[in-house]
Amino acid sequence: MNYNWKIEKLTSEQQALRDSLSAELHISPMAAALLVRRGITTRTEASAFVHPDLSQLHDPFLMLGMREAEQRLSRAIDSGEKILIYGDYDVDGTTAVALMHRFLSAFYTNIDYYIPDRYTEGYGISFRGIDYAQEQECTLIIALDCGIKSVDKVEYARQRNIDFIICDHHMPGDEIPQAVAVLDSKQANDPYPFKHLSGCGVGFKLAQAYAQTHHLAFDAALTPLLELLALSIASDVVSLTGENRVLAHFGLQQISTRPSVGLQGLMRMTGLEGQQVNISDLVYRFGPRLNACGRIKSGRAAVELLISQDASVAEEIAQTIEAFNGERKEKDESITREALQQIEADPAHATGFTNVAYGATWHRGVLGIVASRLTENYYRPSIVLADTDDGQIAGSARSVGGFDIYSAIDSCRDLLTNFGGHMFAAGLSMLPQNLPEFKRRFEEYVAAHITPEQQVPVIRVEEELQLEDIDKQFYNVLRHLEPFGPDNPHPRFVTRALINNRYTRRVGKTGEHLKLDLTDRRAAITGIAFGKGDLALFIQNGNPVDVCYSLEQNTYNGVTSLQMKVEDIVPTDNNAS
Repeated sequence: MNYNWKIEKLTSEQQALRDSLSAELHISPMAAALLVRRGITTRTEASAFVHPDLSQLHDPFLMLGMREAEQRLSRAIDSGEKILIYGDYDVDGTTAVALMHRFLSAFYTNIDYYIPDRYTEGYGISFRGIDYAQEQECTLIIALDCGIKSVDKVEYARQRNIDFIICDHHMPGDEIPQAVAVLDSKQANDPYPFKHLSGCGVGFKLAQAYAQTHHLAFDAALTPLLELLALSIASDVVSLTGENRVLAHFGLQQISTRPSVGLQGLMRMTGLEGQQVNISDLVYRFGPRLNACGRIKSGRAAVELLISQDASVAEEIAQTIEAFNGERKEKDESITREALQQIEADPAHATGFTNVAYGATWHRGVLGIVASRLTENYYRPSIVLADTDDGQIAGSARSVGGFDIYSAIDSCRDLLTNFGGHMFAAGLSMLPQNLPEFKRRFEEYVAAHITPEQQVPVIRVEEELQLEDIDKQFYNVLRHLEPFGPDNPHPRFVTRALINNRYTRRVGKTGEHLKLDLTDRRAAITGIAFGKGDLALFIQNGNPVDVCYSLEQNTYNGVTSLQMKVEDIVPTDNNAS
């Protein structure tokens, strides 16, 4: 796939700020530019960014509805009511349920939790879940990572004398449910300063509000829960700025140094026990395993692991989850192959702007993953659908950078029985007879609204570097910018006209990858370029290349050095940057 390297030039004002920060902080201009690009203009802001502190968390009572939510929760606990903790089946939902369960169970036992079945109940609050609450004599439901559009479900519960506290982070609909309290900073007129909390993050703010009101020490009541917030923030791909940056920073510390019994089981299963865990570990190793529970069987297994206090039980659950993940991988690979074949066989594919694939018997638990694969392969907004047990078609949507797929789906709302999500990912369902018209209108909307720039994958580059710019001090600044994620991306750089030093060669089982050893004749650096093995001979023959990369540490035979993690590599003067 061809990429557009977009090198972000500093404005004259930003250049002046860079020079000022460089002098004031005694760092290189290159390092200072990284801070300026993240909106940091003063020593104070730089200190707050590179040294996150829990004091930077906002007062939870700034959130609309928090006072009512905390008071209703307190009343339920004071009067001994049974509370049902209800959450979605993905990582954000299950971590949110585990967080609220662990928080409340430290001082209150009359609680239960509920995770809806992905296939028989679907996303969000279900009538079956409310019926379960009534059967268990629950009078308060705390809904986490869902509920903002469940107007009819909340009314159904109210008629059964069951109250709702909704803790959600998705976009509200035209009507807000008549719950006792609705916590969602995306509501109109909500003054809460940070708008990008995960669903688990909103649940944490409710726990924080209760802890403040009842004088529970933060370190004892809330700090152990930060590991769950890091998991939700990483897996739900929310902004890694502001409050999320603080929560993720301390959550990663918690996982790396004092993980819960449940997470220890997961760390052993992933080979990360005793290691320093980073955001990428959560995204690519922890998150898929926890998600596999809801995809293959039930999200309850994820909650059971995350609230476990028995090491042997946690080990057993972790092994079960590992088996779920293996099954998930098999289904993912087979359905992706079928979806790619279906799209390639469509005569309209060559000139189209979207991918919509449908397989009646495809496993619905991996449709979102397959949609992501299609987006990566063709770089088009993609939807993958399958039959449901109730005679409908349902599936998942994934977008490309900058294009709002939620709006595209919303434009077809009259053809849908349900939909929800956000700019980059969504879920939807419809009657089978509406699929042809949906495909036509979805394609029509995307064709009319997507820009040429959104049709080519972009790698945003922070700086053009010379190899001599790369030293330990520069990398130390990079480390202080972690954790990386949306709105705080891992810095990518470009270095041009590099040639083979000595040891560039193919690696991997079939030689598909490229181990680089490059020089600009003044300095040298090694690197790894996945999937670029075909360039080995070209570089070995002395041809210069331009490399787009991030930096990482590599330890080999006890020696640690910096190396390139290559994003893209092209012959010099042959790229469109």
